[in-house]
Amino acid sequence: MSCWQTIADYGLRSLGYGERLLPRSDFTLCQQFTLIGSGMIWNIYFGALALLAGFILAVALAVAKASPRRRFRKPAEWFIFLFRGSPLFIQFFFAYFLFLSLKGVVPAVSALTSAWLGALVVLFLNTAAYSGEIFYGALRSIPRGDLEAADAYGLSGWTRFHRVVFPTMLRLAWPAYTNEAIFLFHATTLVFFSGFPALQQRGDALYYASYFADKTYNPFVPYPILAFYFIVLTLLIAGGFGLMNARLNRHLSAAERPRLRLRPKLIR
Repeated sequence: MSCWQTIADYGLRSLGYGERLLPRSDFTLCQQFTLIGSGMIWNIYFGALALLAGFILAVALAVAKASPRRRFRKPAEWFIFLFRGSPLFIQFFFAYFLFLSLKGVVPAVSALTSAWLGALVVLFLNTAAYSGEIFYGALRSIPRGDLEAADAYGLSGWTRFHRVVFPTMLRLAWPAYTNEAIFLFHATTLVFFSGFPALQQRGDALYYASYFADKTYNPFVPYPILAFYFIVLTLLIAGGFGLMNARLNRHLSAAERPRLRLRPKLIR
């Protein structure tokens, strides 16, 4: 079988298209690259949607935590503490069994027991908590002079927030938020190793890499392939966020613009 035929057969295998059965023996390098790359579709799906939805909730959490009103501040503080204080793997585990229990009571929530939705909800809440703390720190770091200038111009309420506070918060938080985005995509590899099952062997990149490592008793081929895909993905994310960082700091000179520094986390 040619490599092009392998790509045609297994390129969308993680989505349920193409060959139903996985290779059983005589694994080729093309098969491993193709299937692990196919699984990356799920990692990108989880990371992209969780990041987009989590950004909105994170801004709301940051504003609520910075609020002088206790009824807004305390729920935000406890939410952030809960999801930042517990390991993501444990969150997946308990969320799956919670959704499974709810399924017996409310059949309408049965979709939450599937990884495509249930795991996405967990990642969304988790990244919102981490990002919310990042944005909260940026809110506390906004120069007082910017706020005083806004007051001098008579800006208040929503106008003050979206013209002064929000852009400055983003500019200050963006380098740290970039690292959170990168780590979120790396954290998607935990989805199918937690409680959420991979139906019909439709797993992510790590699922297929582990499959080849178990079958060949040689982890030194599939895992470096997996690392290669994630390195490429990380470079793309860093490049895209770098362009946004330049956009947010376009009013500064080239020497004054903060540079993004990738600081991977060893533990979540």
